[in-house]
Parts: sequence; structure tokens; C-alpha cells
Amino acid sequence: MTRRAIGTAVLAVGAGAAALVRRIQRRVAGPAGAAGESRSRWRAVTVNRSPQDVMPDNRVPAPLAALGDLVEVQVRPAPGDKGSELRARLRGPEPRGAASAAARLSGDDPRQQVRAALREAKQLIEVGEVLRVDPAPHGRRKLTPTGAVVDAATRRAGGEGVL
Repeated sequence: MTRRAIGTAVLAVGAGAAALVRRIQRRVAGPAGAAGESRSRWRAVTVNRSPQDVMPDNRVPAPLAALGDLVEVQVRPAPGDKGSELRARLRGPEPRGAASAAARLSGDDPRQQVRAALREAKQLIEVGEVLRVDPAPHGRRKLTPTGAVVDAATRRAGGEGVL
């Protein structure tokens, strides 16, 4: 086989794989919304409390309530009687493509807001406060190139999780 034939075969396989991934993503996204757009996927945390403790009188936990009409919230018993599952999803479609990357880099991605609100709600329900990890040492330190990268990543980690 020539290099050109191998390159053509690799491109064909890649295009087929991309089409398959798009088809699976559409199927997983569920039924279309009112405007024909796919709905956002559910994001969930398991909380070590009963559903009545998680959402007493059907009141949404404060971090998720702060997102207002941006999210839909559900609570249900967790599998295996292991507490409750607190779930949230965006009411509208998730950002895709270049808009998704730009939103994520700027920190304005609504998916990051939902994940952060779920983590904060879990901490408030289980511990009573939102725990903050601040690994910075006391006093001032000389900023090194590697330290600057770690500091920047730590500041950004609030939307995605912890490092």
C-alpha cells in the first residue's frame, strides 16, 4: 500500500468515527426541546442524607437556587440506599463548538456553574459550610514560572473541580 492510500484510509476511518460519535451524542442527549434543540445532560452528586434532608419542602439548595431558571433540579434516592442523588441540568442547550471552548476559557460556561453549584450544595448539606482549599503559603513568596502556572490553574479549578 502506498502512503497516499494509507492516508486516504485513515481519513475515511476518522470521518466515520466522527459521524458515529455525533450520532451517539444526539441519542444520549435525549428528546429535542421546544425549539428542536437537544437538552442538556444531567449532572449529579450523591449526598449522604435522605431526599427530605436534601430538599426540605421541595426547596432547592441555595447554590442551585442562585442559578434561578437556568437549571432544572431533581432529588431522588441514590442507588443501593446510599443517601440521595441531587441532579441538575441546564434548561437550554449546552454550548457547543467554538462557543463552548470560549465560554470554558473565559469562565462563563454554564456547565461549570452547574457543577460548582452541585459541589457547594453537597458541602452545605453534609458539612454545613462550603469548604475552601487555599494552599497558598503564609507571607509572600517569589513567583517562579512553574508556580505561576500552578497558581493560574488553581484559580481556574473552581469551575471544573480541584487539581
